[in-house]
Amino acid sequence: MLTESLSSIIVEQKAVASAFLKRYVIIDLYLPKNIEDPGSLSLLLINDGQDLEEMKFAGLLNGLIASGQMKPMVAVGIHAGKDRKNEYGTSGTPDFAGRGAKAEKYEQFILEELLPFIHNAYGIQSFGERAFAGFSLGGLTALDLTWNHPSIFSTAGVFSGSLWWRSRDLDDDYDDNRDRIMHQRIKNGTFNAGQKFYFTTGSLDETADRNQNGIIDSIDDTLDLVKALKRHGYSDKEIRYENFEDGKHDVATWARAMPGFLLWGWKGEEKRS
Repeated sequence: MLTESLSSIIVEQKAVASAFLKRYVIIDLYLPKNIEDPGSLSLLLINDGQDLEEMKFAGLLNGLIASGQMKPMVAVGIHAGKDRKNEYGTSGTPDFAGRGAKAEKYEQFILEELLPFIHNAYGIQSFGERAFAGFSLGGLTALDLTWNHPSIFSTAGVFSGSLWWRSRDLDDDYDDNRDRIMHQRIKNGTFNAGQKFYFTTGSLDETADRNQNGIIDSIDDTLDLVKALKRHGYSDKEIRYENFEDGKHDVATWARAMPGFLLWGWKGEEKRS
């Protein structure tokens, strides 16, 4: 997919040279048409952007914008590289197996290379707001970047996020309250006015249940993280959580969740005929 034109958006593919990652990063840009004030647009970055074509994201976004159900936005799908498990993760803190060793480099790519590229390539000096979303490990990464940089990103979208990401293995005196890396970051952080968080899981995400409470880890980890956010003062107004009882850890489930995320974050006024 190099260039595609729909009724309300244009889809373009670009390669961004990254000195931090030492590779070219492929991105798909979903650009709204006929915008009078580009500075009013929101920007949504999406990890694992290579999955958006299978998700039929272009048609979804085009339909929601064309009907007025959501406000126009610029969306950018960032394709994962071959070293995904090292480039994604929590910046500066690899997990117990050393995965995520390049997450800090990925963070630098986003902040110092990708964002300037978007601004320069399309002549948009600023955006109304910036958001970051992702799937699985990409969701953890999006949440980490949003939490670390509240002045840059106001909204995080976490689809079946790898919130189990931990500093100790399960058989190494592991403790939920101490060893889940993202939970500790939230716990040790502060309330940031204006930030919002969207989480979605599927009851068939996995079968693992490390504390044997009858709830799979994917859901447990998400609910615990929501509790950590609420202890800082975030409310249901800033947090949205949705579970799909028949949802799996796959693109098809995340595609079902995507409209809810977009309408939650950027709801417009539907056009009347």
